Amino acid sequence: MITSVVPTSIDATAKLLDSADYVADRALATSVFLMLRMQRPLFLEGDAGVGKTEVAKVLASTLGRELIRLQCYEGLDIAQAAYEWNVQRQLLAIKAAENSGTHIEKTIYGDEFLIKRPLLRALQGKTGAAPVLLIDELDRADEPFEAFLLEVLSDFQLTIPELGTITATEPPLVIITSNRTREIHDAIKRRCLYYWVDYPNAARELEIVRRKVPGVDARLSAQIVAFVQRVRKEDMFKLPGIAETIDWTRALTALDVIELSKENINDTLGVLLKYQDDIHALRTRMQTVLEESAS
Repeated sequence: MITSVVPTSIDATAKLLDSADYVADRALATSVFLMLRMQRPLFLEGDAGVGKTEVAKVLASTLGRELIRLQCYEGLDIAQAAYEWNVQRQLLAIKAAENSGTHIEKTIYGDEFLIKRPLLRALQGKTGAAPVLLIDELDRADEPFEAFLLEVLSDFQLTIPELGTITATEPPLVIITSNRTREIHDAIKRRCLYYWVDYPNAARELEIVRRKVPGVDARLSAQIVAFVQRVRKEDMFKLPGIAETIDWTRALTALDVIELSKENINDTLGVLLKYQDDIHALRTRMQTVLEESAS
């Protein structure tokens, strides 16, 4: 379902998410609704693979908005996140002006020389259809970058010394995600609504699997979810997220598996788990985990 109308209730928000096969609990639907109603950034924190980034993608697709994604990483700076000047083009313009005897000093910092990165593009989105700005995995960026974000998150504006302050005519819909590899400063969180995205319970995960892998055998999908839910009780470096559950279901389906067994689980553990130590640890306890998941 694609609509340009922002939901006016929690139930409508839940229905909107559901229309894109995002199975959200009411607490998450409430947080998304408040983000839309209050025009506040939504900070989603949780383990990798639990569906944080997908919230932004679903909102963009269902509301018919452009999705602008800023993928964070160590060393991210203003030039890559917000804007930078096209120095080469400026130098060419200056040289051309010198050759023609004209003056270009007042226009050298014009819009045509500005390279717009995600944050600036989001602030200059279309009126009536502000984009969805996804600031993904903020915990991967360096702490000083957070200080730069404060102006954007507080007032939906960005100061460019050569041009002045650029303010959004309509605030973008901002989703910030973090895998909590480090703590994000309180100053960022205070400017956002907060929600911890946890692993789903068995019923919700089973519904997600059935939607994302249509046609999967009902008995097999139930066994898969029960096994993954049990695996998450193990002491591991990286527990499998929803994304891994879906990938594993697709892999087992592609192999024409009709029932989980110790053998086909061992053969496909590299789809479910991503660290050798975790794979080895699970293999040593495979029989116990499999039996307990079936009970």
